Amino acid sequence: DRLEAQQIDGLPVLQGNKYVGVVTRYGIYENYFLSNKPKEEYLTTTSVKDIATHQEMFLEGAELFERTMLDLKDFPLLAVVDEDRNFLGVITRSDVLSFFESAFGVNRPGVRIAFTSVETEGRIARLSEIAHHFHEHIISLVTFDETDKLVRRIVMKIEKKDNIDKFTKKLEEHGFRILSIEEV
Repeated sequence: DRLEAQQIDGLPVLQGNKYVGVVTRYGIYENYFLSNKPKEEYLTTTSVKDIATHQEMFLEGAELFERTMLDLKDFPLLAVVDEDRNFLGVITRSDVLSFFESAFGVNRPGVRIAFTSVETEGRIARLSEIAHHFHEHIISLVTFDETDKLVRRIVMKIEKKDNIDKFTKKLEEHGFRILSIEEV
């Protein structure tokens, strides 16, 4: 009923203030299907503690975002606990998406420039120097392709100004290949 009322996929299960696992909509349905019990019997005799999962999957607050993101890839939430497993809160997939919105500057208007660069030492520093020279205010800067490929994709969002053509021409002069420019 709580999952339905809040329109969410999972909830932490607590015993007092202690974290004991997570119950999910999927887990409830899966356990019901596997129980071979009539619906009313299942609903009245099954405790969430008995079907909770992820008893040992939780965060203590100092984890790297990148690791947390991977843990949430296939699960709707992770509990945050202290050293005594006292429940402090949850991190959800929605929280991760909000972080990415911030990283890409989704909620700020500007000009999004996607480009590639040869992967050499000092390329981001060179990009920064060019942006500084044109007095660009960088809203976000994200790079992709951290593999051993020789080309890196970069997405930069800057505040809209009248010098975008001069700025992108200078980037191209310094070996940055412009893929797209969009006002967003």
